[in-house]
Amino acid sequence: MAANVMSHELHKKRGIDWRRLDWPVVLGIGAMHLGCLAAPFFFSWSALIIAAVLGWLTAAIGITLCYHRLLTHRSFSTPKWFEYLITLMGCLAWQGGPIQWVGVHRIHHKHSDHELDPHTPKHGFTWAHALWCMHRQPEGRNPKDAARDLQRDPGLRLLDKYFWLPQFFLLPLLYFGGEWMAGHGWETSGLSWLLWGVCVRTVLVYHGTWFVNSAAHTWGYRNFETKDISTNLWWVALISFGEGWHNNHHAFQRSAAHGLRWYELDPTYWTIRVLGWFGLAKDIVLPKPDEMPT
Repeated sequence: MAANVMSHELHKKRGIDWRRLDWPVVLGIGAMHLGCLAAPFFFSWSALIIAAVLGWLTAAIGITLCYHRLLTHRSFSTPKWFEYLITLMGCLAWQGGPIQWVGVHRIHHKHSDHELDPHTPKHGFTWAHALWCMHRQPEGRNPKDAARDLQRDPGLRLLDKYFWLPQFFLLPLLYFGGEWMAGHGWETSGLSWLLWGVCVRTVLVYHGTWFVNSAAHTWGYRNFETKDISTNLWWVALISFGEGWHNNHHAFQRSAAHGLRWYELDPTYWTIRVLGWFGLAKDIVLPKPDEMPT
């Protein structure tokens, strides 16, 4: 089924609103991108491995598996200590605290591709991709109100309040780790590990997440006639560990599996199944067999 890429419903395009810019967020995102420009001049293979490992931990585990499928939709259950551990990995992605992130995403589902959706491409592709998160929410619209269940958890409240702190613990660990390795004969440096392990990794995770909001509501195919313009897009699924099967997700929001056809590869769901073997994922939610696409 081909995607209805964009309906004719009128939406006002949104751009930069200087009065509502969240400057700490703007400067933080800008600094990460500037660090990426410098990173090629400080390349080392060990730094690339560091970036890949941290990218998987923060994107696949922290954002996709924890923030999204566990905390937002409760697609499975896990012991509380493990929930806190993987939430910490989500904090390292620097996409905001877990309660804020979950609240925004729940609002997205409630108003998907309508006027109150925080990041619909009907307000502009660049808005949906990145600009939306650089602006403060309009007065009277606190995303955390959509995640009151998480606010009742003291551990999650603490992680939400200090979500920025783990990244600052990571900075010296990477720098001095790289310097120590260089002192033992490795062709690397502290700055190499810092730029690749923080800047490059964080920016790649940013855009992998953002493309779900922008590209996976613009191009692709649809298995289900949902009340939005969500699509399934293979290359977004590839860079976001299965999140790009977005039309499937909008049809079955609580499903732990987003890839529902044999060729819709979903590494995050595979990870959830593996966690289940060790008792770390239970009550895994899936669509009923008669609801699956044929």
